[in-house]
Amino acid sequence: MLSSRSARALAVALLAVLLGAMLPAATAQAASRTVQGGRLDWGIKSSFQSYVTGPIAQGSWSLTGGAATVGGSQFRFHSASGSYDPATGAFSSGFSGGVHFTGHRKADGTNELDLVISRPTVRIDGGSGTLFADMVSKERGTGKVTNRSQVPLATLGLGGIDMKGGSTPIALTNVPTTLTAQGASAFAGYYTAGTPLDPISLSVDTKGAPAEPKPSASPSEQKKDEGAEQEKAKKKAGQEKAGRFEDAAVDWGVRRTFREYVTGSIGQGKWTLADGAQDGGALFRFPQGKGTYDAKKQTLDADFGGSIHFTGAHDLDLKFAGVTVAVAKGAGTLSADVTSAGTTRKDVPLITFAARDFAPEDGIAVLTEVPATLTEDGAKAFGSMYKAGTEMDPVSLAVAIDPKAQLPALPDLGSEPTAAAGPTAKPSAEPSAEPVAAASDSGPGAGTYAAIGGGVLLLAAAGTFVALRRRRAAGTDAAATGSDAPQTS
Repeated sequence: MLSSRSARALAVALLAVLLGAMLPAATAQAASRTVQGGRLDWGIKSSFQSYVTGPIAQGSWSLTGGAATVGGSQFRFHSASGSYDPATGAFSSGFSGGVHFTGHRKADGTNELDLVISRPTVRIDGGSGTLFADMVSKERGTGKVTNRSQVPLATLGLGGIDMKGGSTPIALTNVPTTLTAQGASAFAGYYTAGTPLDPISLSVDTKGAPAEPKPSASPSEQKKDEGAEQEKAKKKAGQEKAGRFEDAAVDWGVRRTFREYVTGSIGQGKWTLADGAQDGGALFRFPQGKGTYDAKKQTLDADFGGSIHFTGAHDLDLKFAGVTVAVAKGAGTLSADVTSAGTTRKDVPLITFAARDFAPEDGIAVLTEVPATLTEDGAKAFGSMYKAGTEMDPVSLAVAIDPKAQLPALPDLGSEPTAAAGPTAKPSAEPSAEPVAAASDSGPGAGTYAAIGGGVLLLAAAGTFVALRRRRAAGTDAAATGSDAPQTS
């Protein structure tokens, strides 16, 4: 029999072998990952929105850079990019899009309140987190404009959240945020440091290191591939001479307030995309465009794939399919087959838009966010909800004249997070006692949740992860102003 000392030595040796066998897998799992694609939902401060649009400021807000709205009072920022280290929990992700607030209009036509918040970035390391953003603001009283890049705008209440060991997607839900001193300054002094802002929710996709490159093809295979590419190029060249193209896309959000009506407390509905249509958050992409284009005359006649179907309460049933776009003499028209209450009307001209500069550049002809106006037939398609001449969401159009040209990327919202069926991880600490800003009616349930790894693990106190979906019904009651209104003294 082995002595106790020999038995211990043997056990240690076996343990070392086992650890050695497990180490490569563990290291691979903990390797740093790239954040690519996803969204951040944040209302900034819902009571500030109410103040801006209320009877005191009598202002408004507008979206920039492809930002969208979701629910009752939240903004959606898109196209996440950054990094995540499962071993340490370090996380950094920037998002695209912005919001422009204006109010207190003066006699000279300018606005005393003029604030832009864009490109939010979330950074988490060592149990603490900060939300940064680009900010352009006009100082109260003096009117001095300051432009600051990546201001540390708010701290995150991360109590109870352990960021280690996650995979994809990574999601955080209803995380409290608090205004910093630098954020208060960049906010033009409307709020003091320590003021609670709206909670944030985010969901991002991650991917590991790129795979090993495949072995290069043999000389004979390369020659064969080159010949095929040449034949393909000749065919495309012939189509170009004939004015034919095979790759185009048109982006249109219909109308922001209509989308909010559909998913809000009145419409209580949703929309469904089919036939290849894509959701870009603030817009819908109708892809697979084919048709003819004359670069000299700057004319276009194109058909696009995709359909969108709006449904909801009060007999809401409206579908657009068979989208076409025609451009001539500096003006464009977007038409579609319109189905409502079971009746379909073909090729209905819905909106018109300016197309004065539609010449190709670098192999692609592009119109970006040009204003669009509802037609008489379009007004009828909406059941006279809007009058002819109503401003609709802008239109973006891209036509690949050169087969090698790439169409503009669609805003990347990432994968839709879903609750995991696996075990719930225990929080690393008690939930934070930081005050939580009042959430909009459309926000998820109270509490701070983190969803990380293997599907999505719930990393907060007991509760159910509820994924923020832009199609959810949302309440319309905004937070009241009053003691929570910006300081006006």
